[in-house]
Amino acid sequence: MKKIYLSMLLFLIATSIIGQHKTFTRQDTLRGSITEERAWWNLNHYTLDIQVQPENKFISGKNSIKYTVLSPLQTMQVDLQYPLNITKVTQDNKELFVENIGDAYFVKLEKAQLVGDKNEIIVYYEGNPIEAKNAPWDGGLTWGKDENNIDFIATSCQGIGASIWWPCKDHMYDEPESMDIYITVPEKLTAISNGRLTKVITNKNSTKTFHWFVNNPINNYGVNMNIGDYVHFSEEFKGELGNLDCDYYVLSSDLEKAKKQFKQVPKMLEAFEYWFGPYPFYADSYKLVQVPYLGMEHQSSVTYGNKFRNGYLGTDISETGWGLKFDFIIIHESGHEWFANNITYKDIADMWIHESFTAYSESLFLNYHYGIDACNEYVIGTRKSVRNDKPIIGIYNVNEAGSGDMYYKGANMLHTLRQIVNNDDKWRQLLRGLNTDFYHQTVTTKQIETYISTQLNLDLSAFFNQYLRDIRIPTLEVQKTKNQIEYRWNNVVANFNMPIKVLLNSEEKWISPTNEWKQIKLNSTLKKFKVDKNFYVEYLEVN
Repeated sequence: MKKIYLSMLLFLIATSIIGQHKTFTRQDTLRGSITEERAWWNLNHYTLDIQVQPENKFISGKNSIKYTVLSPLQTMQVDLQYPLNITKVTQDNKELFVENIGDAYFVKLEKAQLVGDKNEIIVYYEGNPIEAKNAPWDGGLTWGKDENNIDFIATSCQGIGASIWWPCKDHMYDEPESMDIYITVPEKLTAISNGRLTKVITNKNSTKTFHWFVNNPINNYGVNMNIGDYVHFSEEFKGELGNLDCDYYVLSSDLEKAKKQFKQVPKMLEAFEYWFGPYPFYADSYKLVQVPYLGMEHQSSVTYGNKFRNGYLGTDISETGWGLKFDFIIIHESGHEWFANNITYKDIADMWIHESFTAYSESLFLNYHYGIDACNEYVIGTRKSVRNDKPIIGIYNVNEAGSGDMYYKGANMLHTLRQIVNNDDKWRQLLRGLNTDFYHQTVTTKQIETYISTQLNLDLSAFFNQYLRDIRIPTLEVQKTKNQIEYRWNNVVANFNMPIKVLLNSEEKWISPTNEWKQIKLNSTLKKFKVDKNFYVEYLEVN
């Protein structure tokens, strides 16, 4: 029964977030591509001001969008998903004409948009947003109640898009440099969002407004809203850049459990600052916020719903025992602060950049606190969830991610690359270099591949083609005789020539197979031949 439950759990991880194959429509293109109506302006700042009515599951408000004109055009695309509705758009206090095509709104600007100008529009909207049926995978608002029957509300929108609950430029390639978030809720509730709380305003209509300010660039799906009967506790982490404020918001009924479980946060920060470099958002603090779903990597506002248990809802994904040494949501979702929020994909087709590195961060956490054997056993154990159903890289310009194998096939790809590097100081330098050189940037797979190849001084094009763009696992074929072995790669892309470490009798040896047979003559009788299990390959003896 336990294995059946785990398989179902892994199936959700692997498939739910990316959906099934579909026929793409114009709406997919409007959502997933850098359209002409998006490309001509650069985001500077959002001021999102939202009122929440829990009793009606209704939201309303406005978003002020400040931008810089890059090229002259008079039509701007703003996105908001049905059944929410944009009621009006203004610029310089003048209401503008808006054409609605599905979830894309095209605003006709009257003021001449001159290159270099910094302008602003205000978008007003309202409605009953889509409710999440299985957050965070399907996305939307979760309108829940806690055990005291008090409203417990949260947003989650990776993949489906931030426009499911607020109007924005809903494409990942462009981020605002900073953001103000105002959330108005009934006076007995607390609203938590990204960045730092600057003030709480008590209104005359029995509501309160919570003002949060984000001091760093932020991706759309990283913006979140969490509402409930929260209590707060905090601590300081002495990190590489000084004291980092760590704030925790949980339901009052779960305070004592949280104080115990969240002791893992400093351990996480210590490990990840070692491997990846300084936490990327010191100015905005680190927050862990309880929500009524499993959790999500919202920037500086990581959400948590793992029921204060180690593992993934108490289950070890690797089935090695090491997965129960840490709280999966605290470690995994916080790892995304480096790979997702600091380094962000431009197109969701490249979502592996988020998930492969972060899935591997689980192993690196174990490596730091429990040693290399724990790291190796855990990541190898996760291979059982890999399906090799389709390539890890998805389809560009239509908002379509690749296979769910981006998690643990991706993690094992990186673990294999670590073996090739064969120098943990250099491996660590690479990971830290990625977070330094792509600090607060949106990137493509090509950029990441080129960077890694350049830093390691290796041609890794075939390596990445094999693991990211092909579904086959490289197979090392070996023919043995008494005093000789022959070997080659099979099931590989063109020019695949990855070196691999093997045990030949009692000696560890590196060999460099290609798709042509090579041979090694032995000075003694062959007694033992074994492939290093840390390489994500298959092994086949042939006659």
